[in-house]
Amino acid sequence: MIHIGKIIEAELHRQERSVTWFANKLYCDRTNIYSIFKRKSIDTELLLRISGILGHNFFSYYIVELQKEQINKEGEILAGNK
Repeated sequence: MIHIGKIIEAELHRQERSVTWFANKLYCDRTNIYSIFKRKSIDTELLLRISGILGHNFFSYYIVELQKEQINKEGEILAGNK
């Protein structure tokens, strides 16, 4: 399962950006940023804005997760046919 808030926080740290910098870019308070870091899921419009600010495609994590689920379902179907 994806915890998008932790992924965003890790990327922010990887880029050596501060929470204050990020809050200013999102036009919000620092406490809102810490709230984002705690979220397991996030609104797509906000995720799009965050992706643009950090120059990182956070949607790709969901695509990978979807692909894993599809592979698992295909494996289950094949296992059921044997």
